[in-house]
Amino acid sequence: MEFSGKRYWLVGASEGLGAALAHELSHAGAELILSARNAERLQQIAKNLPGPAQALPLDVSDLAAVTKASEAAGPVDGMIYLAGVYWPMAAQNWDAAQTEAMADINFTGAVRVCGAVLPGMVARGAGHIVLTGSLSGFRGLPGTIGYSASKAGLMALAESLQADLHRSPIHVQLANPGFIRTRLTDKNAFTMPFLMEPEDAAREMMALMRTRRFQRNFPRLFSWLFRGSQFLPDWAYYRLFGAGV
Repeated sequence: MEFSGKRYWLVGASEGLGAALAHELSHAGAELILSARNAERLQQIAKNLPGPAQALPLDVSDLAAVTKASEAAGPVDGMIYLAGVYWPMAAQNWDAAQTEAMADINFTGAVRVCGAVLPGMVARGAGHIVLTGSLSGFRGLPGTIGYSASKAGLMALAESLQADLHRSPIHVQLANPGFIRTRLTDKNAFTMPFLMEPEDAAREMMALMRTRRFQRNFPRLFSWLFRGSQFLPDWAYYRLFGAGV
């Protein structure tokens, strides 16, 4: 995959992984459209990139706003969905507003943006869609009400897109990171194993995007734990990974 001269729309580009990936793509020669809710932060990032970039503020929870932003962005060669919100939450402490926000931003927001860009890619016979899942989306985990479910939905969306489009000129990819040091993971009160810096995670995503592979799970050693858990019977999985009573 070559990025020089290509136009990429990064949704969720104001902080953490999204901002770091913007720098990686810009250094690779891509022209960028940066979206998130924080217009001022987007302008700062766009100004500090080595290549052409424009800020396009967007709230992905608003379908009309997504449609308007997609029209303003115009035809793009690729769209990368990185938007997400997170609150640690156990079932015993269910917060309806926060749970709905995680579902709406992390999953339904991706549905809205994909729906805005995919028809044009199909019509043009070219395109690149990258969705950002999570290792926590492979199987339900304690204390992740809302987040794991939203990421599982996003990962299934990517798999369904790949099932439909894998023989077409539209390239679909799914990146599933573990813990990344961001303002979201700062909310966690526990020690996070294999904690990555955003710049390292961005390089992992770029490594995926330079290939024709569908999926990359990282950090690799940590990902084996989550992938391996899929093969455990329910009784063994919840005994090992379920919360204590």
